Amino acid sequence: MPYTPGAVLDGLQATLGGVALGAVDTAGVAWYLQSLEGWDSPDVRSEWTEREGDHGAWASPVYLGARPITLGGTIVAPSRALLEQAMDQVRVAAGLADTVLTVWETVPKQATVRRSGKPLMQYLTDTTATYSVMVTAADPRRYATAVQSLTTGLPAVTGGLTLPAATPWLLSASVTDGQVQAVNQGDFETRPVLTVTGPVTAPQIQAQMPDGSLRTMSYAQDLADGDVLVIDTDAHAVTLNGNVSRRRFLTVPSGWPVIPAGSATSFLFRSSTYNPTATLTATWRSAWQ
Repeated sequence: MPYTPGAVLDGLQATLGGVALGAVDTAGVAWYLQSLEGWDSPDVRSEWTEREGDHGAWASPVYLGARPITLGGTIVAPSRALLEQAMDQVRVAAGLADTVLTVWETVPKQATVRRSGKPLMQYLTDTTATYSVMVTAADPRRYATAVQSLTTGLPAVTGGLTLPAATPWLLSASVTDGQVQAVNQGDFETRPVLTVTGPVTAPQIQAQMPDGSLRTMSYAQDLADGDVLVIDTDAHAVTLNGNVSRRRFLTVPSGWPVIPAGSATSFLFRSSTYNPTATLTATWRSAWQ
């Protein structure tokens, strides 16, 4: 039977690269997504060392491993030519370079994946075929599709004037506190990207964790007008103006900051010299395991 382009099919829905699985595309090809393995949880990396002369073992720290994901289903096309074209689309979508996989759950989530196995496709008829592709997310987190971003300037107090008179008159001041609060709605820690735009003297960012502790990042150089410093807290990378590494100038004595699961971290922007055009921008996604 013919399918209506744009119709949503029963079952799972996901988007791999440019292919919408669980829906009918503009050519009338129906993409059924019938299995999604590995999306539930990644494996863990841990070690156990037997305790000598005692019961039990010593446990190492536990980390999430990479997340292999297998997507499988059926393609129903109006013609053999369109079926062959759709099978080619599967091969391209499960690419060798980074590709975004989005799963349309109640809260949509995404992961960045690459092909990690041979795409398997089998003709059932001249217009129907099954497919199975394996991809792997090096970062095991499942991220919200919505990016969150907040910007602040350096802390400042403007206005506030006391007039000399028998009874003092106080004009109210405007206070900029120089901080942003990043909220993670997921169930696993997430790591923000922090962008500092100059001019600013030796910028410092203090991350106030939910328990009140501070993790300070201090940059030893000044930023000129128009300079953009990007601090990737996941990759532990520091880049100036898009292509120059400046990691050696950043000190992180208390560890790299994160935004814990179901909680918030406040990022405080500081400098020894106030400049009204300097800004700090925090960008992040909520994350799930």
